Amino acid sequence: MAYSRNSVNKVMLVGHVGAKPEVRYTNSGSAVANFNLATNEQWVDSDGNRQDRTDWHRVVAWRQQAEFCEKYIDKGQLLYVEGKLQTRSWEDKNGAKRYMTEVIADTITTLGGRGDAGSGSQQPSNAAEPEPEDELDDLPF
Repeated sequence: MAYSRNSVNKVMLVGHVGAKPEVRYTNSGSAVANFNLATNEQWVDSDGNRQDRTDWHRVVAWRQQAEFCEKYIDKGQLLYVEGKLQTRSWEDKNGAKRYMTEVIADTITTLGGRGDAGSGSQQPSNAAEPEPEDELDDLPF
């Protein structure tokens, strides 16, 4: 069995924004936006009943993308988000290890919907640049 040295971490979501993005700034002045995106799935079960399921995804956008989110993204808006999954961990106030998996956005495109700010997209010029760990530690969320 051959193993590949390359791997893929790619996420593509189309969903509605749960609330206006929260935008904060790190000590070094980098903007960071956080928001939740809801994706919906509908199907008919074996008894013929319609079923609905909503999944919530935490999205993080940095720098120019964060500023784009602050200006143009609102609750209920339909978005296309492309990025990668990243899991971070920390210890809570009781000393228990906690984990959170987030979508680190490379591309955000408005598709319309409630709060439609028109169609637009934001792709940062430095999308491949990793975030410094010390900047992540400064964030209160």
